[in-house]
Amino acid sequence: MKWTRREILSALGLLTGGGVMGDSLLLGAEDVEPAPTLDRNPAARRQKLYELLGDLPDRERPIGTRKVEETERDGYVLEKLELDLNGIESVPAYLARPKQLAGRVPAILFNHSHGGGYQIGKKEFIEGREYLYTPPYAKVLTDLGWVGLCIDHWVFGARSHTSEMDMFKAMLWQGRVMWGMMVYDSLRALDYLASRPEADAQRLGTLGISMGSTMAWWLAALDERVKVTVDICCLTDFHTLLREGGLGRHGIYYYVPSLLKHFTTADINALIAPRAHLAVAGLQDGLTPLAGLDVIEKELQRVYAGLGASDRWKLLRYDVGHLETAEAREEIVAFFKRFI
Repeated sequence: MKWTRREILSALGLLTGGGVMGDSLLLGAEDVEPAPTLDRNPAARRQKLYELLGDLPDRERPIGTRKVEETERDGYVLEKLELDLNGIESVPAYLARPKQLAGRVPAILFNHSHGGGYQIGKKEFIEGREYLYTPPYAKVLTDLGWVGLCIDHWVFGARSHTSEMDMFKAMLWQGRVMWGMMVYDSLRALDYLASRPEADAQRLGTLGISMGSTMAWWLAALDERVKVTVDICCLTDFHTLLREGGLGRHGIYYYVPSLLKHFTTADINALIAPRAHLAVAGLQDGLTPLAGLDVIEKELQRVYAGLGASDRWKLLRYDVGHLETAEAREEIVAFFKRFI
């Protein structure tokens, strides 16, 4: 069901007898932090961003691994794994590697999307999705001679035993943040990927579409090991989304308590600079309001220019909705090859 702006406001209790309250009163829609500046301490900002993610497991706890099976698929080797990343719930994963390897190669963490496909999860990596161009990214990465990893996130794939809403509520009661637990698993997945004998830990990258896009830029903002970031169709300016009454366009997983007291979307993405970052957006995509894309692009252009790295930030816009085009796929592959 698609909600109207009025219905969203009503559900939030922001309708009065006289109608809709002014946009400036909608959960701090106008309360924007100062633009990202170069003299802020990036390490302190990363620490603050991480602290907002709730009670998380020990970042240094040992990672357990079990290979379930190994098969050949579409010209590459596919490992099905069970990873102990968080000490709470086993994390199923796929690792794709070329049949022949000579030395260590670039390694990419692929972040699967949401799209209401709770049963899909990591299968998106090897099977694709209706809004992703073909072939699937496992095939793309291994054809390049690289290694790729994708995990099932909380409530997705083999972990879809509980609804998203119920998991969010249960975690909240425990002092946890669902997005925080998802980001934590991604950070630990990157730890595992970097430890693989095939992987060059100096050439790590990440990408994804939709929820996977958001994960890509959060992960790169928090972990400087990520040398190349590609986010497809989910670089959303939070404050623009509020002003446009678009909160219902994103799932409950997306929301982090107190985030807007400390960060704008551009603030978070500025933590990736000067490392390479390509964003892809659709002009008809309601998840990423155009006015918000303008805000982010302006700020990141300034940040990257100030660091002498203007060529390492790029935002591409296509006249489509929430999907990856053939042209975008070409640009993505070229960007990875150039910077990794």
